[in-house]
Amino acid sequence: MSALPDLDSLKLLVDVGELGSLGRAARAAGIAQPSASKRIVQLERGLGVPLIERTPRGSTLTSEGKMVAGWAAQVLAAAEELMRAVQAVRHREAVHLRVVSSMTVAEYLVPRWLGELQNREPEVQVGLDVINSADVAARVLAGEVELGFVEGPGLPDGLAGRVVGTDRLVVVVAPGHPWARRRTVLRAPELAATPLVVREPGSGTRETLDVAFRGLHRAGPRLELGSNSAVKGAAQAGVAPAVLSGYAVESDVATGRLVEVPLAGVNLVRNLRAVWRRGRPLTGPAATLLSIASRP
Repeated sequence: MSALPDLDSLKLLVDVGELGSLGRAARAAGIAQPSASKRIVQLERGLGVPLIERTPRGSTLTSEGKMVAGWAAQVLAAAEELMRAVQAVRHREAVHLRVVSSMTVAEYLVPRWLGELQNREPEVQVGLDVINSADVAARVLAGEVELGFVEGPGLPDGLAGRVVGTDRLVVVVAPGHPWARRRTVLRAPELAATPLVVREPGSGTRETLDVAFRGLHRAGPRLELGSNSAVKGAAQAGVAPAVLSGYAVESDVATGRLVEVPLAGVNLVRNLRAVWRRGRPLTGPAATLLSIASRP
């Protein structure tokens, strides 16, 4: 292929598939049918595959044409997104506030806070990056973002913070796991000595668990996974017990996809915090978001 196809030709191909004929697609594009036919022929030559089957009843997409039209639709959608972004920059409507958050806070709390921020200050556009707590702290310390949200037992060095909620880690297993039917309460030493499905190092969930197990004989993890959904999926599949946020497993426990195992002898309650660089008080939308998140 000597050159990339132009967007107008790709749009014409997509319209042929959607409208059912080359003539209708030409009218939608505001061009004559011979011109539309010429564009399709050039597109076929450039791509090296037949795209349209011409019959006495009209033009239909070949099997190759259907595949190319599907990919072309994705290219056109990306091009539209590009133009929207450029227009936003041109009119100075680019993101005013960028926030980073650990996964649990981002999934279960941040959307509500951002919704209220938009109601209060609709002109503000917010970008949210979801990463683990250690990476949140690093990006805030580096000055890449004004405000972050973390989960874990302590406040990272160099940051100021405010508690915006609490969360309790829970032990969950698949319904067929022996612990789902146990009659005795699970104790911390037994849990620590069991290979578990856990989040990756650097996540607030993992840090809380590591602190809670300090001083206990500990087995290595059965699996280390990078998201709450992946950990839940492994637990549901019966790979091993998992320790996760109560927020993350609430619906799964309620519907019976997972079973919570009562635990005693260890504190797995943790604070959820907003964090920012020490000595740099928040202003503008970041301060507004902090006040929203801090409300009881």
